[in-house]
Amino acid sequence: MADISASQVKKLREQTGAGLMDCKKALTENNGDHEAAVEWLRKKGAATAEKKASRSTSEGVIARHLSENGKSGTIVEINCETDFVAKNEKFQQFCDEIAAGYAADSSANLEEQRTKAVAEIGENIQFTRNESLSIDGPGAVTAYIHHGAKVGVLLAVATNKDETTGTDAFKELLSDITLQITAASPDALDRTQLDQSKLEKEREIAREQFKDKPAQAIEKIVEGKIEKYFAEVCLVDQDFVKGDTSVKDHVASVAKGLDDEIVIQAFLRYQVGETQED
Repeated sequence: MADISASQVKKLREQTGAGLMDCKKALTENNGDHEAAVEWLRKKGAATAEKKASRSTSEGVIARHLSENGKSGTIVEINCETDFVAKNEKFQQFCDEIAAGYAADSSANLEEQRTKAVAEIGENIQFTRNESLSIDGPGAVTAYIHHGAKVGVLLAVATNKDETTGTDAFKELLSDITLQITAASPDALDRTQLDQSKLEKEREIAREQFKDKPAQAIEKIVEGKIEKYFAEVCLVDQDFVKGDTSVKDHVASVAKGLDDEIVIQAFLRYQVGETQED
């Protein structure tokens, strides 16, 4: 085995942009042959991946994977550099594969797949986030990816009867709720899930706005403002997009028609780039 000098490693790093340990391994595997080491790194994808890692990834897509039994699902955000790549069919297929990988194991190390994709596609690619939802009993997990794959929704809804999930009314309800979440962008499922400090801040703002009113009237006005706030940010309190009722009441109406109980258990709404803005 050839001795590898620091100058050889440095030269390889400067040419390929690969990491120190990758360069050392490449040279070791190829008995110090510089050109062979370059080729080895390229095949591994390490050269381009390391070099592009510092480049901005403001574009990307939301992808999802649903289990065959409809009881669980995973949503992911994967970022790239340009909208051109985000719209590329090969990139979107890659994102679907990554979503499936995280569905199998949420803590999976998919760095090898990412590195390979960077080499093939030619842009910095980052796995920004992934989450999963599941239903233990009767019910379903569904997903919706909006046109352009910039927004995606994962939704878990529970029922009391398994047969409910096969009805057209239930399927339409799931579709309507995912569209509701996409369009109305609620912050929480219901009031219990709201950040209490944020809620108190809303109360303080309302009190300041109406501080010149009689003391007895202020709290009633404040609570009225808070109710409007709930209707804006809580999914179940929002006005239903397809009718003159709330989401909660619409769900109850569909459940009554199916002689069952239907409960929205959880939802996730991902939008490309929103975590970078926070």
